[in-house]
Amino acid sequence: MDITALEERIAHLMRITDDLSDTVAQQAKEVDRLTARVEMLLMREAERESEGTGGIVLGDERPPHY
Repeated sequence: MDITALEERIAHLMRITDDLSDTVAQQAKEVDRLTARVEMLLMREAERESEGTGGIVLGDERPPHY
């Protein structure tokens, strides 16, 4: 291989590496956002359970849509 071909391959690999790095950074932000949302939902559900309004329907109770 000549030097020009190697330089082209290196430039191509560098661009791919930069693109992959950007993709990983975006995915990390999305994972962080989703993790925060799941934590919020878990806290909300724990509060609901501690208040006793967990939505458990007993056999002799009517569901809320009646």
